[in-house]
Amino acid sequence: MTDHTLLTDLTRLSAHQLLAGYARGDFSPVDAVRAVLDRIDTVQPLVNAFVRIDSGAALDAAEKSAARWRNKEPHGLLDGVPVSVKDLFLQSGGPTLRGSRTVRTAGAWAEDAPAVARLREHGAVLVGKTTTPEFGWKGVTDSPLNGVTRNPYDLSRTSGGSSGGSAAAVATGAAPLSIGTDGGGSVRIPASFCGIFGFKPTHGRVPLYPAGPFSTLAHAGPMARDAADAALLLDVISGPDWRDWSQPAPAAPLTSTLTDGVNGVKGVRIAYSPSFGGQVAVRPAVASAVRRAVERLAELGAYIEEADPDITDPVETFHTLWFGGAARLVQPYGEDRRALLDPGLREIAAAGERYSALDYLKAVDARMELGRRLGRFHASYDLLVTPTLPITAFEAGRESPPGARGVPGSRSSGQRRWTTWTPFTYPFNLTRQPAATVPCGVDGDGLPIGVQLVAARHGDALVMRAAHALYEAGAARIPEPALR
Repeated sequence: MTDHTLLTDLTRLSAHQLLAGYARGDFSPVDAVRAVLDRIDTVQPLVNAFVRIDSGAALDAAEKSAARWRNKEPHGLLDGVPVSVKDLFLQSGGPTLRGSRTVRTAGAWAEDAPAVARLREHGAVLVGKTTTPEFGWKGVTDSPLNGVTRNPYDLSRTSGGSSGGSAAAVATGAAPLSIGTDGGGSVRIPASFCGIFGFKPTHGRVPLYPAGPFSTLAHAGPMARDAADAALLLDVISGPDWRDWSQPAPAAPLTSTLTDGVNGVKGVRIAYSPSFGGQVAVRPAVASAVRRAVERLAELGAYIEEADPDITDPVETFHTLWFGGAARLVQPYGEDRRALLDPGLREIAAAGERYSALDYLKAVDARMELGRRLGRFHASYDLLVTPTLPITAFEAGRESPPGARGVPGSRSSGQRRWTTWTPFTYPFNLTRQPAATVPCGVDGDGLPIGVQLVAARHGDALVMRAAHALYEAGAARIPEPALR
């Protein structure tokens, strides 16, 4: 194919549409990958979503995929589909810098993370590594190494984080799929800010290696333009890997659950919590858009009840585990190496060093109690629906919007940490539950709003089915970003 208009249009297609086009012979993986690489060349100077672009390797992989499709022998579920990878995942062929000037680049860098290895096994074309804040420590994406990643809807705003590069890449057509990590909202936050779909599966469903200091909280998950594509990607990257001992029992493919009947959420018991019982100040535009999404679920046959889970903001529990992880991360560093870190990461690591082992074990107890209470809640409700975030994207280059405050009387009192504006996301990392964000509208500035769907542990299929129902019903349709 040589028609430039057609190649540009390929960047608007979903993974499912690309695969169908390959099968029909309408275009080839080479056409799709060239279009994506051209798109990256256009948007990268504006949004700064990538840290490395593997053009040569991607085109070589695309040529091999095209040959398989010509022979009617596609290999795996994603043969020839362009995919980006957050730069926290090991990917052989180059260093994984994790957004940090402290990472030493010498060495073979010959190992793939489990999810990356699965992508290769299924024929996906890896086009590049996407930006992350240093070691994924915060809910926005900027770092001393790579600078600021910006929102495709408004370049003055943040993309969110820590998988902000992946969200911006998907939103701008720089590959339809990406994989990210989520330790406190890091898939859902940027997906919500950038108007795409993001899913944090049950902890361990996607194996993670190497285990980092945040690993008891961190999930890996798909980021895509819709739930159907995300289900396909999750089916590829899920499954046991001997390097991750936390892996749960193998689960049925999620793509099959999206076609289980035509009713989607009919009869599903949904608890709608607009503000966690008044604990969270939600902006009116966000509240209205989320309520409309809930009303659409009711129209689709779900039973809706306004009900709040038994949650008193567990931010101190989260901080103890998160800040403690940061302290462990930098423990081997000398002063010269610590001086290279993001100042905010140095601050939370210093806070983590002040916790004792008993503090940490107390947080573990509180986490287990929170999980018990959420388990009891889901005995009555199949799904919990909340705003993904109480706000829309704010100024790029900041950790928190103006006016954010720490928890009064806490060790983090007065600190404007990213947890001050993400109260709907990090609790479900503590409880290890599956949670997704679906776009459900825009605010007065045209910035995306997300609705969050949460199920009990191992309820991944139900979350994905409900999200897919919203897409099928047109409730997830929002204007395209300015850069599309």
